[in-house]
Amino acid sequence: MGDKDATQDAKRPNAPLWQRALPWLITASCFAYLYSRVNAQAAREGQTAVEFLLAVFATVSWGRWLALMIPYSAFFFLIDSLVVWRVVNWFNARVRYVDILPIRGSTYILSIVNEQIGKGAMALYLNRRDRVPGWQVGSSMLFIMFCEFYYLLAWALVGVAIGWHRFPEIFHWIPWIALAAAGFLVIWLLYFAGVIAPRSTARDRQILHAFRSAKPWQYGVIVLLRSPALLTAVVVYTTALRLFGVEVGYLEMLGYLPVIFFGAATPGPMRAVAILLWVTLFPDRAAQMTAFGLVQHNFFIFFNAAIGLLFLKRANRELLG
Repeated sequence: MGDKDATQDAKRPNAPLWQRALPWLITASCFAYLYSRVNAQAAREGQTAVEFLLAVFATVSWGRWLALMIPYSAFFFLIDSLVVWRVVNWFNARVRYVDILPIRGSTYILSIVNEQIGKGAMALYLNRRDRVPGWQVGSSMLFIMFCEFYYLLAWALVGVAIGWHRFPEIFHWIPWIALAAAGFLVIWLLYFAGVIAPRSTARDRQILHAFRSAKPWQYGVIVLLRSPALLTAVVVYTTALRLFGVEVGYLEMLGYLPVIFFGAATPGPMRAVAILLWVTLFPDRAAQMTAFGLVQHNFFIFFNAAIGLLFLKRANRELLG
């Protein structure tokens, strides 16, 4: 970034209060709803919500659960870093995979609040360490987010198509959403190929650098690189859910999990929307699903942040040095 960008950043006003408060309001609303559902289930058993939740936690084999979650979190970190490495090397600079690990790992600390903040920090890191133009790195992060949407949607479509009759009616909208998204992707690719609106100058902006440079097959490669993490998550989450006393099939989980991960990307602490979605999918097991969602998503983000702490000293040295 040059002096012009720095001046623009200095003049940029703070986000309005409502925008800063919105994630917290969403989180508060989600937990209020969760409490009402858990309390109703507990009341039927003659217990308070807290007593009922504690009883659920007491039934879980935490050693077996950790044996699932720790390797999965580490595997996700390696896949996630691989995706960042691939995109950065395509569109920005030649960077070794091992040099991406401290970048991606340290930004997990910021991702505790919001995943997109972590991606913004990666853009700043690469800009300062490798002198890659800031807007171009930001463009690569947008490219990753764009591909993530299609990767989750594609697997949700597969899962719902295989187990169509097992899913709630709302999941039957997924094929229509996928069809609309596919149409948008075709228009998107044709626009950046110059076939649509060839005189448009919007595509020349630095923040769209990655999309301007990307070939259609590169979108597919990112989806393929991401897929082992999701398929592993299907096995891990299905097995972990059984430790909480809830039986679900692998194909069902393949349809559920991409939608849950969409919810986990919603801004706000504690991944409250993702937890809410679990309870919506299993309304008769509200306490079990609240406990499950709470520990699954929060262990994942905090363990990844712990991985980031291992790289933080090196990241700070490279960023500030």
